[in-house]
Amino acid sequence: MDTTRGILIGRFQPFHEGHMRVVEDIIDEVDELVLGIGSADASHEPRNPFTAGERIMMIQNTLASLETTTYVVPLDDMDRNSVWVSHVESMSPWFDVAYSNNPLVIRLFREDGIDVHQTEMFDRENLKGSEIRELMARDGDWEQFVPDAVVEVVEEVDGISRVDAIR
Repeated sequence: MDTTRGILIGRFQPFHEGHMRVVEDIIDEVDELVLGIGSADASHEPRNPFTAGERIMMIQNTLASLETTTYVVPLDDMDRNSVWVSHVESMSPWFDVAYSNNPLVIRLFREDGIDVHQTEMFDRENLKGSEIRELMARDGDWEQFVPDAVVEVVEEVDGISRVDAIR
């Protein structure tokens, strides 16, 4: 039996219900899914408050109940787009198809001969990392927009005080 494996790359700062909906849609199309943690080398800054390890915990704990095999891999940023796909491939299990809505990512994968599928966006007004981080900083009701496992990780790492301190 041939296995189809997809890859979805995001910063997941934090992993939220929109990301979860995308994952649920993708696993209807593939046997296995790789989630690439983009900007894995960045943390403790307004746009990237959580470490790669914290984001891996958020995702693995959230996806633990899925029956689909998932892999979570950190991907450091690099400023050389011409070799970016090779970098992703070197850090990830092999994959057949990439999922993205980022025009540059789509172009880079396609130029390398990789099939790319665009994903649906869900409730972008509320399900946006920047909006959720802003709610965290303002002591707003951010928990409603993320899976319970993410709330637990944020509480474990004292993420709210970090988001507030670095904004």
